[in-house]
Amino acid sequence: MDWLHWIFFALFIVVFVLGMVMVFIWMERRGVGRLQLRPGPNRAGPFGLLQPVADAIKVLLKEDIVPERGDRLLHTLAPIVSFVPAFMVFAVVPFWRGDGAGLVPDLNIGLVYLVAVSSISVVGVFMAGWASNNKYSLIGAMRMMAQMVSYEVPLVLALVGVALAAGSLSLVNIVEAQGLPFILVQPLGFLVYFLAAMAEANRGPFDLMEADSELVAGFHTEYSGMKFAMFYLGEYAHTLGVAAIGATLFLGGWAGPVLPPILWLVIKVLVLFFVIFWVRATLPRLRVDQLMAFAWKFLLPLALMNIFLVAVEISTQSLSALWVMMVVNVVAGVLLVYLLSRLWRLGGGRVAV
Repeated sequence: MDWLHWIFFALFIVVFVLGMVMVFIWMERRGVGRLQLRPGPNRAGPFGLLQPVADAIKVLLKEDIVPERGDRLLHTLAPIVSFVPAFMVFAVVPFWRGDGAGLVPDLNIGLVYLVAVSSISVVGVFMAGWASNNKYSLIGAMRMMAQMVSYEVPLVLALVGVALAAGSLSLVNIVEAQGLPFILVQPLGFLVYFLAAMAEANRGPFDLMEADSELVAGFHTEYSGMKFAMFYLGEYAHTLGVAAIGATLFLGGWAGPVLPPILWLVIKVLVLFFVIFWVRATLPRLRVDQLMAFAWKFLLPLALMNIFLVAVEISTQSLSALWVMMVVNVVAGVLLVYLLSRLWRLGGGRVAV
């Protein structure tokens, strides 16, 4: 029955997201600690496995404080508006083979749904910045608005390449169309998606709206207790969504030999998340002007070139020609990244055009 399907997948998504978020927090603490030679809090439980649980209990016991001159209603609604879309993304993610592999079975406009839903969380961030009556919070929220508008353009263009290659907007059809994972067919598109999605998820080095050296804690400076926990969980859930969508669109999703389909999806998600926190641990935070220039003068040209290369690949009919175009895609991507990075360096952090 339909209602049983909805109840099962709603509970499954909640358990899956919260469980993976706990794994992500543990992985990032341990991984970044080793990469930066600072172990951090890792004594709760064997291998530090209970540290996320200890953090959650600590946050939930904190007092909920609302600024005296802040907007109490918006201050309360903001974390909810920011938190819920992170779960809504998983409504169309196929977890295994078959039509009933998700909460909404095989939505034929799945990519459009993802773009629409993932953009809602920025409204919650702006509500938090405005309702806090704090200049640091408001500046962080305004940065997020500008960042979202800028990086949404190359992100959507990267998804256009996937839709062209698969001939469908359905995530199930996209997974089934990947005889070869799309990361091989359009590596340039994956690079653009990955960087733009990291910026939208507020992951370093793109975390300008929470720049502690400038804005204390950014948009959630005035938040504590359960409300802060919702923002914290929402950010990691959004990162999980970025990894899950990337694994579905470019790494073949649940497809793989021998192992159960959902296990393949989890493995690919964990690999992408490892790369995400590896980048965060390695690269310093960008300046605001560098952040905006990187979107418009670096990622946007790469996204447009990727669409052109994918269109040429689709026009080829033979498998040998497809392999040739794959090599051309990789070579063109490397040359473009090298050229734009040289221009970036010559421009002192701005693309010198």
